[in-house]
Amino acid sequence: MNSGEKEVNRMAQAAKMSDRRNWKKLNGKEFNIYTPIAVGVICVVWFFAAHMSENNFLFPTLESVLFKTVDSLRDLYVLRNIGITLRRVLTGTLYAFLVGLPLGLIMGYSPKMLKALAPFINSLRQIPIMAWVPLSIVWFGLGDGPTIFMIAFSGVFTIILNTIAGVQDISKDFYNAARSMGASTLDIVKDIVVPGALPGVITGIRLAIGMGWMSVI
Repeated sequence: MNSGEKEVNRMAQAAKMSDRRNWKKLNGKEFNIYTPIAVGVICVVWFFAAHMSENNFLFPTLESVLFKTVDSLRDLYVLRNIGITLRRVLTGTLYAFLVGLPLGLIMGYSPKMLKALAPFINSLRQIPIMAWVPLSIVWFGLGDGPTIFMIAFSGVFTIILNTIAGVQDISKDFYNAARSMGASTLDIVKDIVVPGALPGVITGIRLAIGMGWMSVI
């Protein structure tokens, strides 16, 4: 294994170790004790404030909310609708990934493509997501089509921008080392650009899923 392949493996391993470190923060010395404390304080304040209020319709009690939540999770109708929403979010995120990943890799690797496509990308992402609702209904009709389109549209720019950032964070030494050993453009993209951009891609997917939930209508 040459030095270039070792560096690529190190980058891929670094992406895996980052996720492992995030998981370790859930326990041990790095456990965030402040979040459970904050949740506990909110619950205590909610409990007493709701019982002091005379209007339970506007300010329901904590125990009634918990009871209704548990009761809803046992309702097959609610679970079926949660499943439908989850399917829409994941499908829209998948489409955003399939469109955003190649665009982000191309724009991050090629300065010329970045200059050519950036004005269109920046113009489209400035349009409020709700402005696309009438057009999405005209294009896809009623049903899952408009919702999936809105979810994909809201997440694709996040994936593109984070992928570009991931590619541009790759050290130029990797490219120079690969070219000095006779690597082709395809080899550079496959062995350096894609593995090196993984942290940015993963971050973009995570943010896209969150924005997808916000776009469910």
